[in-house]
Amino acid sequence: MRLLRIHTPDGLRDAVLNDEGKVQLPDGDAEDLSEVRLAAPLDPGKIVCVGLNYADHAAEGGQEAPAEPILFLKAPDTVVGPYDDIVIPRGGEKTDWEVELGVVIGRTASYLSSSEEALDYVAGYVLVNDVSERHFQLERGGQWDKGKNAATFCPLGPWILTADEVPDPQKLKLGLDVNGEALQDSSTAEMIFGVAHLVHYISQFMTLYPGDVISTGTPAGVGAGQKPPRYLRAGDVLRAWADGLGEQRNKLVASS
Repeated sequence: MRLLRIHTPDGLRDAVLNDEGKVQLPDGDAEDLSEVRLAAPLDPGKIVCVGLNYADHAAEGGQEAPAEPILFLKAPDTVVGPYDDIVIPRGGEKTDWEVELGVVIGRTASYLSSSEEALDYVAGYVLVNDVSERHFQLERGGQWDKGKNAATFCPLGPWILTADEVPDPQKLKLGLDVNGEALQDSSTAEMIFGVAHLVHYISQFMTLYPGDVISTGTPAGVGAGQKPPRYLRAGDVLRAWADGLGEQRNKLVASS
């Protein structure tokens, strides 16, 4: 099942994408996907991000693959819809893209005993773009949080694909285009730490609640890894996609 939310004059409404590709509302009405404005499919309680979880992405940044998952948090108020604008923050010089598989938690998970049970705590999967301002992240000192938490820096959706429709989350292709040029094209099979391992691992350090999202890391092809590095400017358009999770299209705009 594909779970989504749409903007209406009366506020956000839950819906599903039916077998005909139409947006099905609880009252029975169905509308074409092109005729509605999609919101992010959920408001996460917290977003736990995983850094350097693809060996090729670590290598393009001149870093070794980590021995344990690198974790950081992205604020829930960074979330925007799958077709909303991304705002380059004031002082931003190196705004970058990161397509990622998002894991939506469905049951409270704390101190899970093994990775084998971890997928039982997953409600579904969602497309994430972990937008990053590298100037803030890497050149202004301190933790990565500075470069990860500007408003609009977490396009989410278009929908949540329920876990029963994903037999193996390590067999999903994903990628990202900038202005029509494919720059990321990979598979979750290339993750260093898979979804089950991450859910179990993270539960040892914090409690995961229903509606939390784990953003599982990005493959090679980010702007910082290009030769020479390439960053986003106002007017650029990103298209992120993943198997079964739909696609996002976001335009970059300057901060007002």
